[in-house]
Amino acid sequence: MSAVKGSNWTVKVREKAVGALPPDKLLPDGVPAYVSSWIYVFGVLSIAALVVIIGSGTILALKGPGWWHFTGIGLFFNSIHMWSVELFFFVMVVHLWGKFWMASWRGGRTRTWVTGAITFLVAVPCALTGYVSQQNFDAQWISTQAKDAMNAVGIGSFFNLTNFGQMYSWHIYLLPLAVVALVGAHVLLVRKHGVVPPFELPTDRSTAPATNGQTDVREVAEATPAEITTSTTEGAQS
Repeated sequence: MSAVKGSNWTVKVREKAVGALPPDKLLPDGVPAYVSSWIYVFGVLSIAALVVIIGSGTILALKGPGWWHFTGIGLFFNSIHMWSVELFFFVMVVHLWGKFWMASWRGGRTRTWVTGAITFLVAVPCALTGYVSQQNFDAQWISTQAKDAMNAVGIGSFFNLTNFGQMYSWHIYLLPLAVVALVGAHVLLVRKHGVVPPFELPTDRSTAPATNGQTDVREVAEATPAEITTSTTEGAQS
């Protein structure tokens, strides 16, 4: 028997997905030369830190507060989780500012930039709910002080920082799910549109900066040996 094609919705979805993101873009076997710059490393470091956050956070969620406060291995995983969050925010901020000054929305990459910026904004309350879910005096102090800010903006009635159960649900399920979804969309958009290239240097000599009488390196590279000899002789005579 032969399968009936045409009206099958799975075929349409597959063809649309392959058309939007071909396999050579989804899993490329090469990258442009300019990606070797260090500024392009911080995006990957953000993802690596996020993987450690999710892994250590999963173990903490399965064990509970008593384990991560009063056992040696629990304190170890609690420290891994905290420092991976610190690293995540550090490298993500560097990545965000680096791409801002590179104008990474160029070339039809607006959605790539927007998803990255929104990921940072969603990660902030995710970290806040983690701080107030520690079940210690730090969590008590942070929650009682921050609840006034929530009340001031009018969301304290349904986002209660002193409610451990509510904050724990936001921290281990809802907000991490949103962060992972945004990061996944961000990576797919990077694969689709490519990595933003650096700005091109001006090639018009009329707009190039003054060299104070010194010979431009590009002029030397483009000149013939006879032109270089003539220019050197004229400079010696002057």
